[in-house]
Amino acid sequence: MRQWLRRQFNGAYERTLRRELGNGPAHVAIIQDGNRRYARSHGDDEPEGHREGAKTTERVLDWCDEAGVEELTLYTFSTENFDRPADELEPLFDLIESKLYEFADAERVHDSEVRICAIGQTDRLPDRLREAIDYAEGETGDYDGFRLNIALAYGGRAELLAAARDVARDVEAGELSASDVSLDAVDERLCRRPARDVDLIIRTGGDERTSNFLPWHANGNEAAVYFCAPYWPEFSKVDFLRGLRTYESREKSWQRTRTERAVALVRSAAETELAEAKTVAGRLREQLPSAGAEEVVAELERQGDGSDVERKTETVEFAD
Repeated sequence: MRQWLRRQFNGAYERTLRRELGNGPAHVAIIQDGNRRYARSHGDDEPEGHREGAKTTERVLDWCDEAGVEELTLYTFSTENFDRPADELEPLFDLIESKLYEFADAERVHDSEVRICAIGQTDRLPDRLREAIDYAEGETGDYDGFRLNIALAYGGRAELLAAARDVARDVEAGELSASDVSLDAVDERLCRRPARDVDLIIRTGGDERTSNFLPWHANGNEAAVYFCAPYWPEFSKVDFLRGLRTYESREKSWQRTRTERAVALVRSAAETELAEAKTVAGRLREQLPSAGAEEVVAELERQGDGSDVERKTETVEFAD
């Protein structure tokens, strides 16, 4: 009975969240944290947690499709993960390898024209895993319906360092002038980069940090961040929709802030114009015949009586 009530409540809550959502993020990036802790909490070994997490990943792909998300990046294996013991790494590499082949051959991937891409220092991965990456990218490389980025052997600081070194080498070789070093020049040198900037980062497992994940495409874009407590295998559709709501709330807040700043700027400019008009009026009183001066002064003060300020303000608020 209790489980039935919980399902009913979750279903109702999910429908409520969906009604609250409008235009969601184009690019969602997820830090899939908590697989090992989930396994330990259930008395299992770490590989079982990773296998359960892989099931969540498949569900998230469906949720992204329903929500109109165009790109998903999954933090699957970081450069720091190489420090884990071999008896954990090998089963994890086995799982990633099998899932890459499975996704690359899945009908729904081809029906939805999903392009699979690996980002990170993939040359550090075992040969068999690099072969699986090549297969998945080769089978889906012509698609543009949805982009799925798998972050493997990925570290944000290492990525930026490598791009900086590439820029320095090109400048030293005379292939790039120092004055031409720009955001685009750095972006072009990032390793196997995502197609677009990140709008929303989701992290499961309870930790509130982004862990060196996509600093250029997420932090540089001031992406919204949603932290949630469930371990990755327990991550639900309600949790996903809450993340989308966090993004939309942030966007609405930004819109209000931009509107308020624009209104303040218009008012400030209008007040400055009015002050200058009064200064000119004072000088005219001294230089023109009294009748003519008073007529000009009255016209200047009429132009600066505040009505233009209101009209400009209304225009800004409507346009935003």
